Amino acid sequence: MKSVFLRYVFFWVTLQLIAVPATVLNCCEGDILLLLDSSGSIANYEFSRLLFFAADLLRPFSLGRGHVRVGLLQVGTDPHLEFGLDVHSNQESLQSAMQGIRQLKGDTNTEAALGVARELLTETDVKVPKILLWLTDGVQPGDVDRPMSELKTRGVSVLIVSTVHGNYQVLKRVVTPPLDSHLYSVDIDNIDIITEDLRKAMIEIIRAERLRVVHLTSHSAVLQWRPVLSENSSYYELWYKSVSKPGREIRRTLTGDSSRAELKNLQPDTTYTASLRPESNQAVFNTLTVTFTTFPDVLSPAVVHLSDHGPHQIRVSWGPLQLARVQQYTVEYGAIPSSHVRTVTLPRQKNSTLLTGLEPGTQYLVTVTALQVDGKERAMSVRACTLAEALPALIDLQLEPVKRRDLGVEEMQVKWQASQGGLRGYWIKWETENPHSTTSSMYLPPSSRSTQLTHLAPNSRVCVSPIYSSGRGDGLCCTATTHRDSRQWG
Repeated sequence: MKSVFLRYVFFWVTLQLIAVPATVLNCCEGDILLLLDSSGSIANYEFSRLLFFAADLLRPFSLGRGHVRVGLLQVGTDPHLEFGLDVHSNQESLQSAMQGIRQLKGDTNTEAALGVARELLTETDVKVPKILLWLTDGVQPGDVDRPMSELKTRGVSVLIVSTVHGNYQVLKRVVTPPLDSHLYSVDIDNIDIITEDLRKAMIEIIRAERLRVVHLTSHSAVLQWRPVLSENSSYYELWYKSVSKPGREIRRTLTGDSSRAELKNLQPDTTYTASLRPESNQAVFNTLTVTFTTFPDVLSPAVVHLSDHGPHQIRVSWGPLQLARVQQYTVEYGAIPSSHVRTVTLPRQKNSTLLTGLEPGTQYLVTVTALQVDGKERAMSVRACTLAEALPALIDLQLEPVKRRDLGVEEMQVKWQASQGGLRGYWIKWETENPHSTTSSMYLPPSSRSTQLTHLAPNSRVCVSPIYSSGRGDGLCCTATTHRDSRQWG
């Protein structure tokens, strides 16, 4: 059944290749390594859905060096590299390879797989953005904080897609911010609803914008580009000028290992063009150009800062304080996309206020407006997110032995209670009695209130956790104490 499903979904993907969006083709340059959970905790159907999702996610990209390189590493008892970053240079080859992938089963040894991922993504001379996309159910991810932190320190962006029974707290710690676009917890049957958002987040990281302005003021600009030269044998020629005064051109020479430059002493509210030409004896490069306009002389608010985030509050601050130029400040804020807007008016001596009475886990648009003494207004808007409230924990858990005379074994009745708001189901884990005392687990729908377990190991811990769309709530555990002639549960 699994192979029939895989053939169907990959045949569908192949047919869709004729509809690749032109805005994505040739848009990007970077390395994407898929870290695919292939352990025994993943059901065959779930594994197939993850593969189909990954294939559809990558389908629009142009592949190969100078575009997007894709590798796939499976997580099992031992890591298995299905294909490296330089194997596939076209979509037909990639889709065919993904159609042939088979699940490993076994343990979830994510730590070992991350060691291989580090070598693939960081031990290379290719200077492009790099993404590790972790596809997992999040069950027993292991000690991944240190290796994930090392990857991020080396410039790798970590993005995560987890099915709803994942360990959300661990995933939240290791993902690269921002969480709202880089971490997704989704039911496997609805995973396709995040494809477009996740693809956009990846494009933001690997978009091939060679020369761009990353910081701009009224008198300066910082340019950044993707490095294409080496330090010893090459250099960059940089020149820039005002569009309104084309005769006054400034030129600079930069070392081959440069990737950014600050242009100083610019005129406010002026349009400039800047050009960068890599010079090398080994290759010929195109000249890169960018046009930008400096800000007018600084008027408050020039910067807006958010702090003291909570489920029901956010502090907004702004600057600089300009007592001689500002009459008063107005702060407007409202939930997105709601049209209801609240307003706070503050004297010119104030440069911060605490917004209260907010909804948890909600995005707000906050606008700070300064009324100048000459009657003009200057406004700056930012998006702010309140923290989500803690997920409700399990309320009660009880264990009761049940004698099965027909089987000659003893079962355990597990009963629990939980808050019903937003529940997606329950995750149950226990140890079975066999030569290796392995851990077993299962997922039950939200309507469940009890289940029966057999063949528990001595002193087995039985744990039940509530699952919500945004992650797993705190669960409860009980220990089964086994004696020779009877079993006691508590």
